[in-house]
Amino acid sequence: MTPESNVEHRALAAEGGPVTLAVVTVSDTRTPKTDANAAFLAEAIEQSGDLLHSIRIVPDEPDQVAAALDELAAEEQVQVVLFNGGTGISRRDRTYDVLSRAMDKELTGFGELFRMLSYDQVGASAMLSRATAGVYRDTVVISVPGSPNAVRLAWEKLIQPEMAHLAWEITR
Repeated sequence: MTPESNVEHRALAAEGGPVTLAVVTVSDTRTPKTDANAAFLAEAIEQSGDLLHSIRIVPDEPDQVAAALDELAAEEQVQVVLFNGGTGISRRDRTYDVLSRAMDKELTGFGELFRMLSYDQVGASAMLSRATAGVYRDTVVISVPGSPNAVRLAWEKLIQPEMAHLAWEITR
């Protein structure tokens, strides 16, 4: 793609209007009052001009993560589901396992870029992250670690800059 056609491509994507996102925090301990990630994302989504469909907190139980994914992907207005939490390697971290089995298409570059950017902040422990993204039933699904720094990094450097483009690609 030439630089000129890339600019035109992005301009077309931006014309699609605001993107509707749902946020799912996967945690055994967070509550609506203590979910700093959801609070950050709600404000960031509003500031970006996009729309927040809903916020959910689910425990890191495979059936509940899968149910949240299925329910939100079935919502016609939801274009992007953003999961945070459950991407590590501990026994309780199972979000990645559920989402990776469900994806129709994986966006491998998302996890690769996230880990690269994360390395600058946390060093070699960035390799422990199983951040991922893909498409499930014509819905973009993004999954990032549950640390507030990771959520902010993913939103500011990867998700928000490509939000309109991601949504446009799945609707054309």
